[in-house]
Amino acid sequence: MNLPNKLTLFRIFLIPIFILVMLFNIPNKFLIACIIFIVASITDAMDGHIARKHNLVTDFGKFMDPLADKLLVISALTCMIEVDLVASWMVIIIVARELTVSILRAIAAADGKVIAASGGGKIKTITQMLSIVVLLLGAQFKNELLLTTGNIIILIATLITLYSGWEYLYKNKELFMSSK
Repeated sequence: MNLPNKLTLFRIFLIPIFILVMLFNIPNKFLIACIIFIVASITDAMDGHIARKHNLVTDFGKFMDPLADKLLVISALTCMIEVDLVASWMVIIIVARELTVSILRAIAAADGKVIAASGGGKIKTITQMLSIVVLLLGAQFKNELLLTTGNIIILIATLITLYSGWEYLYKNKELFMSSK
């Protein structure tokens, strides 16, 4: 178990803690949740960087790192529906895209192919994570400017999510056409 894989597992460990903080009425819950989310997001950047730099890429990491990212973002956004920070339709689009791309990757893997992350996918993840942080800070400090900014960023993230999903499907359409 190398350091990048430990960071991925740590990120997964933080998800239920984030959920508990978000769903219980505790003082400064949005600030605490924001800090947990930021720490988890930093581990996302660190694990991949360390794995590539030190040649520590593993099959476990290839599978679990993107799964941990999806679980983190989907958990955060789902909790944010509960506290009325995010519109459910946006979360539905984001979850649908994640499921679609995951299924596409599974189909490709069955054919011995690997679908790498696209530039659009990386921008999607960054904008989603940024919107979560801004919305949590806006909720914590009851700051309308931050809440409005966060809502604009999550709308942009949702549009990028749609585009990114279409991009994956379009670039890999032969997987659907060749399957029987």
